[in-house]
Parts: sequence; structure tokens; C-alpha cells
Amino acid sequence: METALKLFEDKKIRTHWDESQEKWYFSIVDVIAALTENDYQHARNYWKVLKTRLKAEGNQSVTNCNQLKMQSSDGKFYNTDVADTEQILRLIQSVPSKKAEPFKVWLAELSATEISKKENPKGFCETMRVASRGGGVARAARLQLEKETGKKMITGRNAKLLKKVG
Repeated sequence: METALKLFEDKKIRTHWDESQEKWYFSIVDVIAALTENDYQHARNYWKVLKTRLKAEGNQSVTNCNQLKMQSSDGKFYNTDVADTEQILRLIQSVPSKKAEPFKVWLAELSATEISKKENPKGFCETMRVASRGGGVARAARLQLEKETGKKMITGRNAKLLKKVG
């Protein structure tokens, strides 16, 4: 299992790659800090309130959140609420933020990069196959969210934003 800091714009996101499950786990508080542009303490309070509200609504993604020991800024390891890519995409729906669309793109790129590293493709065709597999992870999560919420995630408005980011 690999734990690392990943940068989304200028924000550090503590991540954990679980090799056996081929999944990324992300510190929820770090993601909220990146989306809301708050400091860590405000993001912790935001998550505490949001988690309580989502549990009261019967949101299963909050119930299914795990905890992993992750290193804090003080150098010590603490149990930290984490979520996989699909859970993070669901969580983003509950956090109003102009950073939501760029963050989704970042998640998709991160998945494609990790799959590419693991498979170590040789040549253009193999690289394209691996890249589409990573995109498939993001697509599957997007389709699941659309199914659960009944709302399209890619709209004309945010498609323009995605083009600007890409």
C-alpha cells in the first residue's frame, strides 16, 4: 500500500493507493479544504457538519467511509476519514464549489496515471488502451452518480469548463 501527498492546484491531498483493490483513497478533510478553499480546521468542521447532515438524510456513502492512519502536519499518524474515488465524486455533489469540475478531471487523471504506471505500457496503442481504462474508472463513477441522483454530471456549461482545463 502506497501513501502519498498529491497536489490539486496548490492544495495537498493525502492519498493512499491500495494495490490489492486497485483503488485510491483520499483524505476527505483535505478534499473539502481544496474544494472550499478553507484551512484544515475549517474543513474539519465543515466535514463534521456535512457528515451529520448526510447521515441524517440516509446517505450510504458517508456510512461506507473508512478510516486510515495518515500523517498529519505535525508528523504524527492519526486515523483519518477517507473515501475512494466513487465516494469522493458523490461527496463533491454535496459541496458547492467552483472547483468541483476541475477536481473531477484531476481524479480521472490520477486514476489513469496509476493504472498506466502499474501496467507500464509500451507503444502508442497500449498507452491509449491504458488511458481509456483509467477514463473508464471515472466514467463508471460518473454514470453511477447520474443514476443515483437522476442528474447529468456533464452539461453544456461544465463541458466548456472541462475544455478550458484540459
